[in-house]
Amino acid sequence: MTGGDPAGDARGAAGAGERAGHEASRGMAPRPLIERIALGGIAIVVAAVFGGIAVAAFAGNEVFLGTMAGIGALMTVWAAAGNLRRG
Repeated sequence: MTGGDPAGDARGAAGAGERAGHEASRGMAPRPLIERIALGGIAIVVAAVFGGIAVAAFAGNEVFLGTMAGIGALMTVWAAAGNLRRG
């Protein structure tokens, strides 16, 4: 297996494809507002599902599952906010 990416990165170092992709993403235009809003909406639905799981788990005395689902809901909302803010 070679170190470059399949698109023909000639650097040869391990992880060069990841670095090249990250460098290329800096030069790209931000996502359109409608796409960011749609992704945020999907994230809100997923966060609501996580929140429902957290409430049901706490109601059933499953503290660990409830905590993990609550953290998942918060992380999903955080990622959606970052997506909307950053583009």
